[in-house]
Amino acid sequence: MDIARPDLLQKRKRRFWIFIGVAVVMLAVALLGLSRLKPAAPTVDRSTIWPDTVKRGPMVRQVRGSTGTLVPREDRLRLIPAETEATVTRILVLPGAQVQANTVIIDLANPQLDQEAMNAGLALKAAESEYHNTQVKLQSDLMTQKAGAATVGADYRQQQLQAQTDKALYDLGVISGLTYKASQGKADELTTRNKIEDDRIAMNEKVIASQLAVQQTMVDQARAVSQLKQQQLAALHVTAGISGVLVDLPHQVGEHVAPGITLAKVVQPDQLKAQLKIAETQARDIQIGQPASIDTHNGVIPGRVQRIDPAVQNGTVTVDVELTGPLPQGARPDLSVEGTIDLERMPDVLYVGRPALGNENSTLSLFKIDLDGKGATRVPVKVGRASVNSIQVIEGLKEGDTVILSDMSRWDNVDRIRLE
Repeated sequence: MDIARPDLLQKRKRRFWIFIGVAVVMLAVALLGLSRLKPAAPTVDRSTIWPDTVKRGPMVRQVRGSTGTLVPREDRLRLIPAETEATVTRILVLPGAQVQANTVIIDLANPQLDQEAMNAGLALKAAESEYHNTQVKLQSDLMTQKAGAATVGADYRQQQLQAQTDKALYDLGVISGLTYKASQGKADELTTRNKIEDDRIAMNEKVIASQLAVQQTMVDQARAVSQLKQQQLAALHVTAGISGVLVDLPHQVGEHVAPGITLAKVVQPDQLKAQLKIAETQARDIQIGQPASIDTHNGVIPGRVQRIDPAVQNGTVTVDVELTGPLPQGARPDLSVEGTIDLERMPDVLYVGRPALGNENSTLSLFKIDLDGKGATRVPVKVGRASVNSIQVIEGLKEGDTVILSDMSRWDNVDRIRLE
């Protein structure tokens, strides 16, 4: 028969709970160890990264204008405005044609201007006739006055001789003193009258000059109006004004144009400049006279900075570049171009290609490739001045190190990657 052993049952329960406790502790230790393990480094396809090696040597700081156009120089561009209201009656030259200064581009018509020009011409003739009539009348009056003055002058001279004769006779006692005094008194009277007549003639000559000047002013005014109307009539035959290429003609036959509106644009295509749009954050170091290179996609033209727009528009600054080299084939106004401007030449610096993400004078986080090329580790890199394609390295890298410049933002949560 079986004998009950309660002590064996207690021992079995104790061993069971000890086993359970040990298992729980081991599981906790295992979980703690696993939580402290770093995740495996992710794998990155080597063909998807953009590596570059840190170098030492001269570095040229540049800024790039990825959007720009070729435009005519101000002294080689002519915008032809309408001088009066008119209607387009004929187009003689189309855009793209070579023109000379006297080439008629379009003809305009303005019947009202024709009438005004005719009226202005008649008004000029009337003013000239009035001037001549006034001149003749005043000269006639002056001649009449001079004739009277001549009579007084003759009487004056005759009486002077008579007074001298009577004085001689009086001295000889031939005539009485009363007769002599009467003769001398008449001579004095004629002397005064002769002087008055001379003064009147001088005064009338000044009056004549003044009146003729007034009439001449009216003639000049009428002539100016007539010349203006004639110029406006001539401007109805719109000419190029300079030798070049007609690049714009925005109107059609029968269209009505207002004064001041642009009728046509003529440029000299061999006299162009480049206008670059530079981001406002990169334009602060640009100076007049700095060298530049303009890429027309059919050749690169050297140039220099000519003007910097003081205003910012849509986050960019407009920079005019004077072209100092010959234009390549196909260069023409409004052609899209790109350009770079040389800001500074740094003779001996540590530099690397400019990363996809990162600004100058900051600390970047870059992946430095291991010597065996199988992996890369994240390192902090302090950078300085930047150019279009390169950036100065101040701390964190040395010459010969290879880093990844492409966008690695998807791996921001890891410090190491494997390359395959």
